[in-house]
Amino acid sequence: MSRDRLLKYALVVFGIVFLLVYPLAIVWPSGWAWHEGAPYESDYFLMIVGVYATLGVFLILAARDPAANRSLILFTAASSLVHAAIMAWESFRMPGHMGHLWGDVAGLVGVAVVLFALSPPPRTA
Repeated sequence: MSRDRLLKYALVVFGIVFLLVYPLAIVWPSGWAWHEGAPYESDYFLMIVGVYATLGVFLILAARDPAANRSLILFTAASSLVHAAIMAWESFRMPGHMGHLWGDVAGLVGVAVVLFALSPPPRTA
């Protein structure tokens, strides 16, 4: 399978996962939710869900032409790595949040690694 085809599949899969952050927090709260109670009880969590759902839609759209959406792909990879680093730090700092290392932290590192590895090369002039 070609690198371009793998990237297209990865964009669709990651887009769908980003659209599913809310249900993931319901099913596995210790790995995806950073607050006590139901997901809708946290304004912060709902904000993150909104941002990731929007990103998910755009990743799915980017799968049509990854080369034309290189900056979105690299932004997703870089911001996922930064987000994962901050969350990993917080997992160690905050009691009871080590489950995030195997949930959202590991997921975001995986997104970053795959998208960096498969990202389209820069266009030449």
